[in-house]
Amino acid sequence: MSELSLVKTRIRAGIWEGVLTGAAGDGDAPRLEVTHQGEPVQSIAVTAGPDGAEGWTVKIAIPPDLLSDGVQTFLITDPETGETLNSFSVVTGEPLEDDIRGELDLLRAELDMLKRAFRRHCVETM
Repeated sequence: MSELSLVKTRIRAGIWEGVLTGAAGDGDAPRLEVTHQGEPVQSIAVTAGPDGAEGWTVKIAIPPDLLSDGVQTFLITDPETGETLNSFSVVTGEPLEDDIRGELDLLRAELDMLKRAFRRHCVETM
């Protein structure tokens, strides 16, 4: 298991930002890999923390051409171990509203089914 830890600080102006800790202090920036749907995203920068702060600043420019309706998930991994250090999702478009409503309707139906089964079970055990 990797000693690296990556914590998101914010997303601003289309750039995901975070702080990476636990990297060896040999002076070289640690390598990270960002993927979207299994394809590498090249817009990543890892720099030393500000004013001698511990850790590394990680900035990932979110490519506009990868954004479309629905949920787009980006994975940030350690290429040496393959461990996922963090991930982020960007949600856009109207189809998402229909997806959420559909999921909510499905959850309500399942809950109603469970309530009926529980009530039937309670009546049968009396």
